[in-house]
Amino acid sequence: MFKSIVPITKEAHLNKKVSQVKDFDFVKNVNLASVMVHEFSRASSIYPIVFLEDKENDKFRPVVLLGLEAGENLFIQDGKWNASYIPAIIRRYPFALAKAGEENRYTVCIDESSDLVNEEEGQPLFDENGQGSETIEKVKKYLGELQQMEAFTEEFCSYMTSNNMFTPLNMKVRVGNEVKNIAGAYVINEERFNALSDEKFLELRKKQYIPVVYSHLSSLSQIERLLGFKDKSAVVTEAITNRFEDDTKKL
Repeated sequence: MFKSIVPITKEAHLNKKVSQVKDFDFVKNVNLASVMVHEFSRASSIYPIVFLEDKENDKFRPVVLLGLEAGENLFIQDGKWNASYIPAIIRRYPFALAKAGEENRYTVCIDESSDLVNEEEGQPLFDENGQGSETIEKVKKYLGELQQMEAFTEEFCSYMTSNNMFTPLNMKVRVGNEVKNIAGAYVINEERFNALSDEKFLELRKKQYIPVVYSHLSSLSQIERLLGFKDKSAVVTEAITNRFEDDTKKL
């Protein structure tokens, strides 16, 4: 999605404008998107939320699955986003934050390769006096809020890692006559979570992590939604058998 991120400067972007998003074709080949824990409650009813391991930095980060394989976004139809919630990382495009060298210092950047960036139409980045426009001020505020959420998300992932809560996701799904293996991601181990001591559980509650965990675990059922997008027959119920049987006894 982001291809050519550079800091916004008056010298390079004085006459640049950013047009409104008219379609989402710029992410039609993106099969996952980073999210923050603050997004879990809304995202969990639409997307499967899993975690990817960053082995270089020895940490995990949460993402939503937009497709079951690389290069596909099953939520894009004719340029439209077919869901009620769009992850913040996509809504903020083509803007991003990058570290400015000093600790806790960031600069607002833009993807110069984006079709949204031009000199003809849209919201200007600078006003007629060469000062940052109202659009830039709104972007700064929004990205600053997201940065705080990102810090909280990193703390959550670090805590889960230190308490050995992550486990590999290994799932097989059938698409037509083909069986696909969903691997390479991690989920919170529900058995380990349920086995936490009262003291540790209260610690999670104090840190406001409990709703995050439950949202993540409930989101995994949304893999069926992705499967249905790829293969309509996978979500068709031809008949109901034993419809008065209490399935809760099997849980």
